[in-house]
Amino acid sequence: MKKYHGIYPAFYACYDESGAVSAQAVRELAENLISKGVQGLYVGGSSGECIYQSVEERKTILENVMAVSRGRVRVIAHVACNNTADSMELARHAQDCGVDAIASIPPIYFHLPEASVAAYWNDISSAAPDTDFVIYNIPQLAGVALTMPLFCRMLENPRVRAVKNSSMPVQDIQMFKMYGGEDFTVFNGPDEQFVAGRLIGADGGIGGTYGVMPELLIAADEAVEKGMNQRARDLQNAIDAIIYKMCECSGNLYSVLKEVIRKRDGLYLGSVRRPLQGFRAEDEPVIDEACKMIDDALRRFL
Repeated sequence: MKKYHGIYPAFYACYDESGAVSAQAVRELAENLISKGVQGLYVGGSSGECIYQSVEERKTILENVMAVSRGRVRVIAHVACNNTADSMELARHAQDCGVDAIASIPPIYFHLPEASVAAYWNDISSAAPDTDFVIYNIPQLAGVALTMPLFCRMLENPRVRAVKNSSMPVQDIQMFKMYGGEDFTVFNGPDEQFVAGRLIGADGGIGGTYGVMPELLIAADEAVEKGMNQRARDLQNAIDAIIYKMCECSGNLYSVLKEVIRKRDGLYLGSVRRPLQGFRAEDEPVIDEACKMIDDALRRFL
């Protein structure tokens, strides 16, 4: 079995009622997801609200995830900050914690040449020399795309083992697989196209909505693996309907996802950190409907 495969929920930021990082909630969420059969956890990325957290907060979250995981699942730690020094510090810390891989978006805001982006990634990787490196390609938010010349340049670093591809064209997955080689891993990023990404060559998926319905994503992954294309398509349609329903809310999606988990799993993960906006009272009926859709899909498919 390939080292990296399957379903990796993007781990949510966990806060207490005052808005501080809650170590207890981090541990409870990690155990909840692992108990449902996921293959890995992706910690400290977009769903983890990383750009609104301090370096020390991000360390605390990862330490508590690792205390729970204890080798039961793969853990990928996203370590990018908008400066190289802090990113390298998080990379060193992640390796000391024993993660399987570190990941990074490109530096944001300033439009840097590809040589600078490559230097940034390689500097981060050098701080964790015994740990695999995952490139996180999310051009719609980072403002920088992983072009094929930049990708091929990064393949010169032997620690670069995977791409988390969140660009929308599934063709990008096919190209990264073709140039990366059979042993190179590509994770599908956009949750709404998980099955399409897997069919064109992705080895698994990392997704922000996986945490509220990991069982459905695991079932879709297994259906693809077994060649059960109609079941995989039906599962993807059900997953997408749930995503579209949650996106009807006026509050930030991450606050909605956390409320779904509170209602369905009894875990309080707090709200979201400003400037993100929490869900509103008028979102409650929509959230309840999304919870029902998840329950109905679980009864239908599992």
